[in-house]
Amino acid sequence: MRALATIRSVAMSDLTNDNDRARGPSLREADAHGQAAMLLVESLIHGLIERSVITVADAVEIVEVATEVKAAIGADMGDSPATLAASVALLGSIGDSLKHDLT
Repeated sequence: MRALATIRSVAMSDLTNDNDRARGPSLREADAHGQAAMLLVESLIHGLIERSVITVADAVEIVEVATEVKAAIGADMGDSPATLAASVALLGSIGDSLKHDLT
């Protein structure tokens, strides 16, 4: 009887089988660490530029190197093609944004 009560307390939406894709937090929710890291790094870059520790050209070069490294080792590190493409695109956007400050 106790096992039956336990089974009944589980919502049908919580049940899964081998044919269902695993449910979890959305990609956006699951990537909180990545979002925080990106915000921190972008803030650091802008802070270093504002304090004249590095130039905008230096920052652009740093982002370009990071993009090249990610493209070169992403697949070897286990990134899916979609994740690798998204990472490279994000780094490219950051670099493009910084390049606007060069002029």
